[in-house]
Amino acid sequence: MRYLLLVLVSTVLFSCGSNQDKNATSNLDDKLPKFEFAEDIKNVDFGSLKEGAQVEHTFKFKNVGDFPLIINNVSASCGCTIPEWPRQPIGPGDEGAILVRFNSKGKQGQQFKTVTIFANTNPATTDIQFKADVEAAKDSVTTSSL
Repeated sequence: MRYLLLVLVSTVLFSCGSNQDKNATSNLDDKLPKFEFAEDIKNVDFGSLKEGAQVEHTFKFKNVGDFPLIINNVSASCGCTIPEWPRQPIGPGDEGAILVRFNSKGKQGQQFKTVTIFANTNPATTDIQFKADVEAAKDSVTTSSL
């Protein structure tokens, strides 16, 4: 009987503890730094470009979390895209921006590019996506495979 009582009390104590851990984790996730972008970051369209054109777009954001937002790295899916980002922490309620430059030299047709932000957020990565329709330059030579 003592053994059964000990098992019952242990089960109740451990289950209460795990719920508290889950609640603590959930509350912490709510307070972590968080991007709030001023626009839809999955649907930026540079429109039609002549091959060789260089365009850029600034993605403005606000840290809506309770802790400073730290961007560790920003990487592009292709060397034709160069991101610039703030190297200093963005405080709670403060704003920042990520500049993305796209060089269409050597690109033709529909282009879909992704820029990945690595930060101390949950989730740890955020993707920015843009597209462009690149028209071949008149002096551009296209090759086809046979």
